[in-house]
Amino acid sequence: CITQLYTGALLPEATVQTVCALARQVLAEEPNVVRISAPVTVVGDVHGQFHDLLEIFHIGGKCPWTNYLFLGDYVDRGNHSVETISLLLCLKLRYPQRIHLLRGNHESRNITKTYGFYAECMLKYGSAGVWRDFTDVFDYLALAVVIDESIFCVHGGLSPSILHVDQLMVLDRFGEIPHEGALADILWSDPDPEEKVFGRSQRGAGYTFGAQAVERFLHVNGMAHVLRAHQLCMEGYLVLFNDRLSTVWSAPNYCYRCGNVASLLHVDPYLKRDFITFDAAPLSSAKPPAAGPTQGNTYFL
Repeated sequence: CITQLYTGALLPEATVQTVCALARQVLAEEPNVVRISAPVTVVGDVHGQFHDLLEIFHIGGKCPWTNYLFLGDYVDRGNHSVETISLLLCLKLRYPQRIHLLRGNHESRNITKTYGFYAECMLKYGSAGVWRDFTDVFDYLALAVVIDESIFCVHGGLSPSILHVDQLMVLDRFGEIPHEGALADILWSDPDPEEKVFGRSQRGAGYTFGAQAVERFLHVNGMAHVLRAHQLCMEGYLVLFNDRLSTVWSAPNYCYRCGNVASLLHVDPYLKRDFITFDAAPLSSAKPPAAGPTQGNTYFL
């Protein structure tokens, strides 16, 4: 199955249903916050850019020879969300301790109906059944990872409702992403160098947060760094707040037109962080853009 998926082949609908059922069982056993150890290679948003996902495995090494942490947003925007999430879920089933998948704000029924994944499933399978199977799995994805009790990893960022990591453990993650509250905040929020603590987000969900919020969160939890994705970085990554927070972005030439580079972040056994930048794979760049969001729903590029 995995060998087939590396070629970009689509799984039969019945196989997708089986894979998703098994994935729910595996993911249900994981807590909201998963503790892992370095070394690990961290990947930001992929957004259905399947050929760039293959480039990530070419650069970083294939699973299970490399430990991976994906920070969410596997689908939407790109033309190959089905192939992308199919491969990642099968890798999770085969190597559950070698690859960890977090939930992003796009792992949502509401968002995927607008930004491409639903339409792609309909185009490739002729019905919404596969989309329902995948989005049911999204409800089971973990919310955060802590690397060696030192690096807090999440898709979006911090929440004014969450001061201690243990508060995330009691959230009910098994359902659609709510419009507000702590779960929505950690998937939607963004750092802002102009903000001190928390401010209003232009995305319409989550918050912006500043250096004081990051320092307080890290101090209370005895950690050293916040690692997140969620924001396009033209250079592939961005480090803020005196090296207390990093953004890793892993979709090069985002939407096949932004012209950005992308990055992976390797965390070694001593917790040293090393960004590896890369350009879009040739096959990825050759693909035309997928259908865009519906009119009036352009919350960000």
